Amino acid sequence: MNFSTSYKKIIETLKNINPDKYAATRNFIDGAVTYLSPYISRGVISLPQVKAQILKTHQAYQAVKLLQELAWREYWQRVWQNAGDKIFTDLKQEQTAIAHHQMIAAVENAGTGIIAIDKSIELLCSTGYMHNHFRMYVASITCNIGRAHWLQPSQWMYYHLLDGDLASNSLSWQWVAATFSSKKYYCNQENINKYSKSYQQNTFLDTSYEKLETIEIPEALREKNNFFAKTELPEIIIPVLNSSRPTLVYNSYNLDPLWHAGEDVNRILLLEPSHFKKFPVSDKVLQFVTDLAKNITGIQIFVGEFDELAAIIKEEKIIFKLHPAFLHYYGTAEEYETLFPQVTGYYSSFSAYWKKCEKYL
Repeated sequence: MNFSTSYKKIIETLKNINPDKYAATRNFIDGAVTYLSPYISRGVISLPQVKAQILKTHQAYQAVKLLQELAWREYWQRVWQNAGDKIFTDLKQEQTAIAHHQMIAAVENAGTGIIAIDKSIELLCSTGYMHNHFRMYVASITCNIGRAHWLQPSQWMYYHLLDGDLASNSLSWQWVAATFSSKKYYCNQENINKYSKSYQQNTFLDTSYEKLETIEIPEALREKNNFFAKTELPEIIIPVLNSSRPTLVYNSYNLDPLWHAGEDVNRILLLEPSHFKKFPVSDKVLQFVTDLAKNITGIQIFVGEFDELAAIIKEEKIIFKLHPAFLHYYGTAEEYETLFPQVTGYYSSFSAYWKKCEKYL
């Protein structure tokens, strides 16, 4: 699994998406998923860009499944915008029947004994990618069978994901663990076999859904540890800035090559140690971010805090995109492009949110 960081190839991938095949096969491990999520998460392309491409070949009603999946991503962002850091706690209700607040060793080490799951974990660790359906499987095994609290495992997964989005990741784990949904999500071996196209039997998941809800923690999932990770940032290099020009501040969620393209400005990719200490990512993820930034003409990297950068630049000359991970930025804030700018505020469920969005399709 290789995700190109060439903007030209990213746009080619965008043009090749097939909403019909996506709707029919997206839940299968080899389904026709778009592979666009790392570029959407990192702000290289926008949700409206993807929607516009879809609507070149399909009416909205013909591509509703793919459009809904895009809306899910925006929904998670709306929740984050309104709930703030509460998304890193049990949001609607406490997780029930938990045994500990640590990481399950067999999940971290791809040793659950569920072959399709272990292969997906190995792929995640080596490439930074995991199929969305299998993320749900992993979360279910971890939280609802292994009875770990969702937070540390979600941090482990975020650390590895090229498309790591704090809202989408945290709230998806909470949806599975029923701290942001009405019931826990379970998977059994039959379901995993179907969507992984495998034939494994006699595992701790090889039973009915009713029995899964009552089984003891399997031996394979009992060993636990504390997940600890650290991001190694590049050495500090003071950027060379033209003081007469405004400065655009980019970050790991805004790597848009088209943002103010062609304008005579300073462009800085800001990597804040405080952010990566709180939300660490792997070397592979950090390399992916910095390689994507190379699509932005004239960009320089600054490793340091926003205030340190602002001390070099006058506040009125700083421009950035408003994002819930970086609310401490100041200067001129611009909005991200959204699918449904008319639908804001907090919605307790996606169905309630989608009902409002449908009329604007």
